[in-house]
Amino acid sequence: MLRAIFFDFNGILVDDESLHLELFQRVLSEEGISISEDEYYKTYVGYDDNGCFSEVFRRAGRELDPTLLVRLVARKSSYYNERIHHDGFSFFPGAIELVKEASGSSVALAIVSGALRQEIEDALDQESLRPFFKIIVAAEDVRTGKPDPEGYNKAIQGLNSLRPLPERLFHPHEILAIEDTPPGLEAAAATGLVTLAVGHTFAASALQIADVLTDDLVGMTVDRLQREFAEASAR
Repeated sequence: MLRAIFFDFNGILVDDESLHLELFQRVLSEEGISISEDEYYKTYVGYDDNGCFSEVFRRAGRELDPTLLVRLVARKSSYYNERIHHDGFSFFPGAIELVKEASGSSVALAIVSGALRQEIEDALDQESLRPFFKIIVAAEDVRTGKPDPEGYNKAIQGLNSLRPLPERLFHPHEILAIEDTPPGLEAAAATGLVTLAVGHTFAASALQIADVLTDDLVGMTVDRLQREFAEASAR
């Protein structure tokens, strides 16, 4: 039985992966490092900011001390906020509708993301979606980002800490994770969650580890997710 849905943020709810690429390129170019669009989508998409900068510097043979890492993340966040302040957040078609419908069901909602908490909060506030999510696990809440399962484990722990007694605990096999990248799917699968991959960022061929695949969230309903979840769980 499906009791909770855990959404990724970038690439699932908010359409900003191309903006993140642009800003990573901008910050890295200021440090004398370049990455191509192909490199980003093959290697770095799915990492949080800490993980991306750390891995880029490692592959470039450059040392990255903790102080510089903090400055790089802060600089990229500043650039991101400037752009969002001007343009606003762009949500994927079907995403807002699905969240609103799911919020009226018995299914608990959470976000598990490598995005910074302020970015998530601001996007949800823009569309008045914040009250619908019981738990948000953001980049600041974990030591290691996806594909490490820490974020998903924290979300389950957080959800269980909020449950009214005597309601039973949420177990991984009762939760669906909605992701758009291989690292995100790996993290969810390692936690024991059923996974739904949405083809917003990658072709289906790159998302085969998912239990269920869909091209987008247009027309997606909780009833359909319940059916897909039940079929995947029975395999």
